[in-house]
Amino acid sequence: MPIYKAPVEDAIFLLNDVFQISRYNNLPGFADATPDLIEAVLGEAAKLAEEVMQPVNQSGDEEGCIRHDDGSVTTPKGFKEAYQQYAEGGWMGISAPAEFGGQGLPETMTTVVNEIMAAANMALTMYPGLTQGAIAAILTHGTPEQKAAYLPKMIEGKWTGTMNLTEPHCGTDLGLLRTKAVKQSDGSYKISGTKIFISAGEHDLTENIVHLVLARIEGAPAGIRGTTLFIVPKVMVNPDGTLGARNAVSCGSIEDKMGIHGNATCVMNYDGATGFLIGEENRGINAMFVMMNEARLAVGAQGLAQSEVAYQNAAAYARERLQGRALTGPKYPDKPADPIIVHPDVRRMLMAMRAFNEGARALVIWTALQGDVEHRSPDEKARQAAADHMGLLTPVIKGVLTDQGFANAVMAQQVYGGHGYIREYGMEQFVRDARIAMIYEGANGVQAMDLVGRKLPRDGGRALQAFFAEVQGFIKENGDDAVKPFVAPLGVALGHLQQATMWLMQNAMAKPDNAGAAATDYMHLFGRVAIGYMWCRIAKAAQAKLAAGADARMSAKLVTGRFFVERMLPETATHLARIQSGAGSMMELPADAF
Repeated sequence: MPIYKAPVEDAIFLLNDVFQISRYNNLPGFADATPDLIEAVLGEAAKLAEEVMQPVNQSGDEEGCIRHDDGSVTTPKGFKEAYQQYAEGGWMGISAPAEFGGQGLPETMTTVVNEIMAAANMALTMYPGLTQGAIAAILTHGTPEQKAAYLPKMIEGKWTGTMNLTEPHCGTDLGLLRTKAVKQSDGSYKISGTKIFISAGEHDLTENIVHLVLARIEGAPAGIRGTTLFIVPKVMVNPDGTLGARNAVSCGSIEDKMGIHGNATCVMNYDGATGFLIGEENRGINAMFVMMNEARLAVGAQGLAQSEVAYQNAAAYARERLQGRALTGPKYPDKPADPIIVHPDVRRMLMAMRAFNEGARALVIWTALQGDVEHRSPDEKARQAAADHMGLLTPVIKGVLTDQGFANAVMAQQVYGGHGYIREYGMEQFVRDARIAMIYEGANGVQAMDLVGRKLPRDGGRALQAFFAEVQGFIKENGDDAVKPFVAPLGVALGHLQQATMWLMQNAMAKPDNAGAAATDYMHLFGRVAIGYMWCRIAKAAQAKLAAGADARMSAKLVTGRFFVERMLPETATHLARIQSGAGSMMELPADAF
């Protein structure tokens, strides 16, 4: 049976010591996030994750969701009870506005809690996770009447939400969508079409599901500019807030998929369902992007979450599994063999996972804090800088953390050897569950192209230059102190990123294939630099705590950080070499030669 212990102490260290969350107390909700409250909230989240959600993860995977002849869906045994405890605990709305029943805490707190929950049970956590994205979209684009009708019940956890984009013939290219919206005399619309891959599209956890559906109004322009977003409830809501008749939306089938079996991934049929415009006509993608940006940061955290739980289990196994003797002589002569954690190659895998997890968690929290600044700061310049940060880092976090999260789940499986391939031990589930995060909410190749093609040149490269300036400033300020062993390698890696950026500027305009060929390597180069910067900040905070008499955990931080800058950060050189090789050999073969 797999284990999981929420990394509460690490998150508290990052919030209080590395990023000094108290510096944001001028923003709404932050003054309430005192150190005591943060510790209490994360402690309760850990308890729910470890004691309620994690115990039904493996069984939920084995049982899966069941669609019945009437189109209803039953989630695995224990999911409904676990979700009810989640909802009753107020977890759905810890960062939602108080006027709609939320607690108003920083969104950063929700991000940390969601990582903990996703590590415990990714499939179950997706139900509320998608709802939080729908809440954000309605908060931003909904009318006062829509907010009053839907948000209190969604924030309470009585209703859930979904995002309906993909159709059988189109995924990334949403301009091809065919789902049709016909305006009615009362101002509503009739929605007709089929959506696929709809996570949490139908289930038995709540009494209603609020679908956000992207469709095309009759006569709308072709392409992405002709799409509109609609609220389509599973059950109609009466004027007094009670539930009315069932809407003409149904689950046609559940996808038979590789992982996240406990989440109902549905084919959704809209047969003249009643929908309501949210936002403006023909600007649906703008409204949907609110939800998508929330989702992409959350999906990056899912990659981290699966990496974390896989690492924890691999480390526990390595401490117990006896196999061979240490190269330097027996470490446990009283036993028939040494535990495999004595072997350098096993240590290599464990340290790589650990170093990634701790640095990636810092990157997620740093970016989540910027999201709070963007949405809560009264300072227009601060909001703009934070928005720039979010736009630049979101594709990096989504792409890099999910790519590496999957790779780390495979690495953890390797630590187990043959037992990692056996279902009983749970490692193969982590691999299967982690795999989807690389695909949904925009496949990672699309994230890389978004970074290179849209985010780098936006506003004359303002966001990228701000990132370079911040990292360079840190290097300059800390080049002569105790952080130098971390800062010097970061300077080299940053130079590689700057060289790669310059190469793209010089070679991508005239030959766009160069940008496409370089995109994934550029994204991962950027990710290595960003996590390297996080490790420098972690090291500085850890050294300060050690000087103040902190325990050995901070010494372990420094060792883990050294591993990252010595063995993982130098990979930036390889990415740079690939980028500078151009698109020649990649694009030369004719299609029929493949």
